[in-house]
Amino acid sequence: MDLVSYDPATSEPVGAVPVTPAEDVAAIVGRAREAMPAWRDLGADARAALLVQAGPVFLARADALGELLSREQGKPLREGVGEVKSCGWGLREELDDIIAALAPETLEDKRTRTVLHRDPFGVCAAITPWNFPISMCAWMVIPALMAGNTVVMKPSEETPLIAQAYADVLNEFLPQGVLQVVHGGDAVGKALVAAEVDLIAFTGSREAGSHILAAASKDLKRVMLELGGKDAMVVLDDADVSKAARFAARNSFRNCGQVCVSTERIYVHEDIAPAFEEALTAEAKGFVVGRGLDAATKVGPMINRHQKEHVLGQVRSAVADGARPLLGHEQADSPEEGNFVRPIVLADVGPDLDIMVRETFGPVACIDTFATDDEAVASANRGIYGLGAVVFGGDLERAAAVARRLDAGMIGVNRGVGGAGGAPWVGAKQSGYGFHSGRDGHRQFAQVRIVSLPV
Repeated sequence: MDLVSYDPATSEPVGAVPVTPAEDVAAIVGRAREAMPAWRDLGADARAALLVQAGPVFLARADALGELLSREQGKPLREGVGEVKSCGWGLREELDDIIAALAPETLEDKRTRTVLHRDPFGVCAAITPWNFPISMCAWMVIPALMAGNTVVMKPSEETPLIAQAYADVLNEFLPQGVLQVVHGGDAVGKALVAAEVDLIAFTGSREAGSHILAAASKDLKRVMLELGGKDAMVVLDDADVSKAARFAARNSFRNCGQVCVSTERIYVHEDIAPAFEEALTAEAKGFVVGRGLDAATKVGPMINRHQKEHVLGQVRSAVADGARPLLGHEQADSPEEGNFVRPIVLADVGPDLDIMVRETFGPVACIDTFATDDEAVASANRGIYGLGAVVFGGDLERAAAVARRLDAGMIGVNRGVGGAGGAPWVGAKQSGYGFHSGRDGHRQFAQVRIVSLPV
């Protein structure tokens, strides 16, 4: 049986991959375990020498793979090409960073010399999402392989083609069995989690992550989960309203709002709220919605009809419960054809409304107001999620003080949440269980082992 991948903009098939029978997953994991000792024994430098060869290939094939990504996932072509290129740009430097992060350390006191090693766990199950369907593969697969693990990857059933293409490039240089791909829905994912894997790296919804954690607990498997977000933005009374509105529009509507760190809740000081609402609405009107392959498109389609109905259902409920519509709300009652949703802006959105509590994952910006910094912090910290947040303000010391009080793993001041080179990608509360990227993230793919000798 084949898994058919459809273009979310046209509903036309893009291609297909064979579904992996759930009963075959254990044997695939077994082949990964057989391949692990030789892969481990190569050493980090030799593993890097093989993997680095993939960098120029991704750059050379970026246009073709970017088009495939855009057709399969829906995002604008330039973003798809950029995502593919991200797998090649700086790969040598990333491999060097991982080698340094995993290098042995020596600890010594008057009686004992201890060498701390970071060894592979064994077989890593990498379960990747559809919203960044090639770069998120790289975020998991590269550090897992560099640590000496072998990998069985299960991409989202929404975007199997581009994920398979990613693995195919790496497998041009890797020994057999080191990186394998399984395809399918929940049954295949559950079979992979239940198989004899040693580490599970997952990016996706909180609900799915909770099920994975429960299943993994039976054998105490190591788990790394990057889960959902309900990112807050705080706009202080001394903020540059134009800059804040431009950022809010870009971060709320990029990738049709299908980003784990999309801005979904905006808290604006009451004195500047009218100006901010006007500026954000004007910015939102400039986002052209269309098929990702169209040059003018800034916002592609939702990934599928189910996600579109979820988004519009939240909007419909919010307006019925008193939210003040500023732009695009009419789509909730009269949906347009296909999976497209134009940017939506709502104001006076109460803190207890579903759209301010549950993840939207769509192109909707919700605005509420505050009177004091304490009130802004309390509002931003409501709920179970804590992936990212941003604060905009003119006084950087004050803005940073507000940022430091927010219950999120990553907070940007007058910018997005991404940190400097080497910073981890980390969530707080129920947005993260473990983390990845940067020195500390790379180390989570390795088992710490100490060997102690007398001095």
